[in-house]
Amino acid sequence: MIALPAIVATSVVTVLADVTTPDPDTVTPGIIGFVATFGIALITVFLIIDMVRRVRRVNYRAQVREELEAELAAQDAPGSDAERPNGTGDKRPE
Repeated sequence: MIALPAIVATSVVTVLADVTTPDPDTVTPGIIGFVATFGIALITVFLIIDMVRRVRRVNYRAQVREELEAELAAQDAPGSDAERPNGTGDKRPE
């Protein structure tokens, strides 16, 4: 009984060793491989362009938001000219 697994293992190795490998110089991916590789490259380029556009848009929105917050902070700051329409220091219009 112990010899049976050894015989099976030997026969499996023999069967796997008999498989011939094709010549690597004659085997090519062909037109399908070229189209698949070109498609993946094209999709990658479009994804990178879209990502750059989205990141730039987010950065511009953050910049505009900071500018608006700075303007509001300048208007709300005590002693600013925006609170004194008549320039005298009181908030009443003339």
